[in-house]
Amino acid sequence: MDGTVLVADDDRTIRTVLTQALTRAGCKVHATSSLMTLMRWVEEGKGDLVISDVIMPDGNGLEALPRISKLRPGLPVIVISAQNTIMTAIQAAEAEAYDYLPKPFDLPDLMKRSARALDLKRRAPVKAAAPREAGDDLPLVGRTQAMQALYRLVARVMNTDLPVLVTGESGTGKSLIARAIHDFSDRRTLPFVVAQAADLQWVEGPASLLARAKGGSLVFDEVADYDEETQARIVRMLDMMGDNAPRIMSTSQVDLASRLEQGSFRQDLFYRLGGVTLHVPSLRERVDDIPLLADHFLARGERDLGATRRLSNEARDLVRAYSWPGNVRQLENTLRRLMVTSAEADITRAEVEAVLGNQPAMEPLKGGGEGEKLSSSVARHLRRYFDLHGGALPPPGVYQRILREVEAPLIEIALDATAGNQAKCADLLGINRNTLRKKITDLDIRVTRRRKLM
Repeated sequence: MDGTVLVADDDRTIRTVLTQALTRAGCKVHATSSLMTLMRWVEEGKGDLVISDVIMPDGNGLEALPRISKLRPGLPVIVISAQNTIMTAIQAAEAEAYDYLPKPFDLPDLMKRSARALDLKRRAPVKAAAPREAGDDLPLVGRTQAMQALYRLVARVMNTDLPVLVTGESGTGKSLIARAIHDFSDRRTLPFVVAQAADLQWVEGPASLLARAKGGSLVFDEVADYDEETQARIVRMLDMMGDNAPRIMSTSQVDLASRLEQGSFRQDLFYRLGGVTLHVPSLRERVDDIPLLADHFLARGERDLGATRRLSNEARDLVRAYSWPGNVRQLENTLRRLMVTSAEADITRAEVEAVLGNQPAMEPLKGGGEGEKLSSSVARHLRRYFDLHGGALPPPGVYQRILREVEAPLIEIALDATAGNQAKCADLLGINRNTLRKKITDLDIRVTRRRKLM
């Protein structure tokens, strides 16, 4: 690599790591913890690439992007952020960042992206829209690979005219994804209309929907439930759309491809709706996001209800281990109930058990159907991870990322099963106790006094 890189991050360790890595790669580096200093360097004409955090002591890196673009058209900016929400990815795309990476980032991956940015002469940029505030009502929070891949896809498709099919289990947030695509697209000021099967069961229904959604977004909710006649009306409606046609999106809990094979879903409609498929993972597929979501909902509850509550370590372990068949919606409702019923500021494990005891699926996490082999379950999740990238390859380093995703929960579950006894845990795993300790440190596994999962 050749060029000067401006690094802005309030974390000294990150500045040091990036400075050393970029210098070894042949770059000159200017590093700072101040957004003001970064902007001064940009104004002075320094730098061929900017790598910037979002939350800085003296400002917001995303909000500075339009000014950087105006001062230095064509200067690529790579945004790195621990604010791992869909809004961060979308705001970065709206502000025309060259790239966006969530923290913790993969250093080799960041270096490759930096090399491409330095080599690439960007086209003259279009004036960037100022980033908008993320809505607090969108619990699209997650730092797992599955969610970050989903955020990237949303950011890429939000301003296209391709139809979007959003799939996922009940309660995962499919409707929120559709709403986010609309709210952060060029159609944001136009109507957003959600259609139910009942809206299409009368002859004038399709024309009425098109009139209401004119130029905006039209979402067919749970389209797999529509009967054959309703499906036929949608096909005819889509074929007759003219000027100011709405952007078409649809949601489904059910795999439409399987319904197609069964003959209960029209082939012509299937291909009209499936321009881009976005799969929203269940909580079972992103266990590491559960504590993050729990904190998000508790913070929201504090604002809405005026009560301060937090999960005890034992309660947090149980929340993370629960199967959550109702996904994010069930998690949110459970925590709101606990905020009202909990006697103390610290929500206990017993209080969580009392609430979850009245709900279905009080059982360990399951990856698939009854009798499914572990290898088949792993293969299914890996295939879904690759599919989330929309035909493109995942970022380099898949092998190590997947190993880390598997290794960390394996060790945590083994620690739970052995009540935190590291000697027993090491024996159970078949590894040396010193190796176990090193992995606990490297994987940042929180070691507390544990109880066996029931």
